[in-house]
Amino acid sequence: MRFDERFIDELKARLRPSDVIGRTVKLKRQGREYVGLSPFSKEKSPSFFVNDDKGFFHDFSSGKHGDIISFLQETERLSFVEAVQRLAGEAGMQLPAEDPKEAEREQKRAGLSDWMDLAQKWFAANLRRTPGKAAREYLEKRGLPEDQWERFGLGYAPNDREGLKQALVQRGAKPAELVEAGMLISPESGGQPYDRFRDRLMFPILDARGRIVSFGGRAMNPDDRAKYLNGPESPLFHKGATLYGLPEARRILGAESKNDQAIIVVEGYMDVIACQRAGLPAVAPMGTALTEEQMERLWRVSSEPVLCFDGDAAGLRAAYRAIERSLPLLKAGRSFRFALLSAGQDPDDILRDKGAPALRQALADTHGFAEVLFRREQDLEPLDTPERKAGFKARLRNTASAIQDKDLAEQYRRDLFDRFDALFPRSPQRAPWTPGQGRRGFGPPPKLGQTAEGAQAMQSLFRAIEPVPAALAHGAIDDPERMDDHLEEIAAHGFGDKGLDGLAQELVRLRLSGHSLDSAALRRHLAQSGHDALVREVEKAAAKSGAPFLAANAPLAEARVRWSQAFDASTRVAALEDALAHARDVPGQDEAFRRLKAERDALRRAIKAGTIWEDSAGS
Repeated sequence: MRFDERFIDELKARLRPSDVIGRTVKLKRQGREYVGLSPFSKEKSPSFFVNDDKGFFHDFSSGKHGDIISFLQETERLSFVEAVQRLAGEAGMQLPAEDPKEAEREQKRAGLSDWMDLAQKWFAANLRRTPGKAAREYLEKRGLPEDQWERFGLGYAPNDREGLKQALVQRGAKPAELVEAGMLISPESGGQPYDRFRDRLMFPILDARGRIVSFGGRAMNPDDRAKYLNGPESPLFHKGATLYGLPEARRILGAESKNDQAIIVVEGYMDVIACQRAGLPAVAPMGTALTEEQMERLWRVSSEPVLCFDGDAAGLRAAYRAIERSLPLLKAGRSFRFALLSAGQDPDDILRDKGAPALRQALADTHGFAEVLFRREQDLEPLDTPERKAGFKARLRNTASAIQDKDLAEQYRRDLFDRFDALFPRSPQRAPWTPGQGRRGFGPPPKLGQTAEGAQAMQSLFRAIEPVPAALAHGAIDDPERMDDHLEEIAAHGFGDKGLDGLAQELVRLRLSGHSLDSAALRRHLAQSGHDALVREVEKAAAKSGAPFLAANAPLAEARVRWSQAFDASTRVAALEDALAHARDVPGQDEAFRRLKAERDALRRAIKAGTIWEDSAGS
């Protein structure tokens, strides 16, 4: 049986050498390595070393060196195929079926990889030519000097539909190959393929072995709807299993003398580059939330990777999503820590404004998984009644039970309950409370307007809510599921009315918390959290909107589509505001500025007049 390189790479990525070898050799942690007595010769002093970061073992007493496959071959006298089959079973991987065409496919992937390398060289050359001037100015503005461009393989894709295509075809590439590799787009309506990346700063994406498998590009034109664009899934590139910057991060870890450094997960290409320039081993997912495959890769490098987020509400929501996804996978030696940066700052900002020492310090200030998990449940609702406290404790119990490792689940249950007891210590015996008499630790119940939620509701009552934003909010409350494809946009821009921002944030928080509520339960929660008056005002204003998705006889599927179309049209205003802010400061963008302003103003008028429904129905 023959195994291709991709299968072997995946097998090694799923298993840590110290786990496999540690079953037969007693290993002890020593710095970034593990050490034990040689399994190949008799010795009293340990000279057998295992390095998880580099994926090998080395035995100084016998001179033997290898990976987990060769270790089983040496110690258990297995053939290569038998060793791979054994390890595949441990890793939960299905063995590939014997296929005479697999060798041909592997050869084809190698050919695509060659074109990727040539494309990167072409992009890099263009960055230094005349068309790359705007990209060079952008890098200068971001504080990335020219001597770092080659280290990170940066380049520029000119604003030319066939620039890369012609360059590679002249070298012998077939357009169909370049389409398969994700570098060209083949029009669905027919016609000649054209370059996927145009007028973009280019970042090569490497797999765990350091081979280019795709590209990411940042738009230079502020009018471009996609600020960042990644290549598509391909025979080389699986987005959910790839981490940007992983080979360089592993190199930094291997050279790092401190043994407490963990791999760090940030949100974007420039943040990865900033961290790595500061000597921090950082990676980033491909523009999406971390997948289970990416988590497995991280844990193979570090037992507690650090997930870095902004410390604002949006950053906390992202941290909570990571918790939800990783919770069932936790085991002893497999967890996460969280670095929550000051609101509005990312690693690249900190490096430029304060320097590498400040960035290293910011990312060293981390919070444990259990601490952030407890905060997630604590922030779900006010804890001002016995019923809500009991509900809080029940959520903690249920959350701990989501951990599949039973021993760890029990430890989490105890830890979370200890935190609960510290938050609500049992009061000493005291005289009975009578009406009108203050209670220790508690004042009289706050009136509407004295809590943050009440203040938001009271503020909204002093002015009229616009009908269209009210209709969008009303539709979200009626059918919470319709928000799921728009949670990030709602979190960032609300429903288009500042008076509804608090309500929007609460709705998003509830959807992301994992506690699914139907419309009736959602309304009860909103009433209990001080939004009751605001919801009534929303319903009154929405009744004036004429929104078709609020009609009682509207089919559910149609209502959801119409709500999404109207929401997209409404939030387009916020996107146009951002684009205008960029275009205003860019020389030579006067015409683009006028065009964007005209579109924004037309949308504003449509929203105010209610004609947005006709626009969305026909879109």
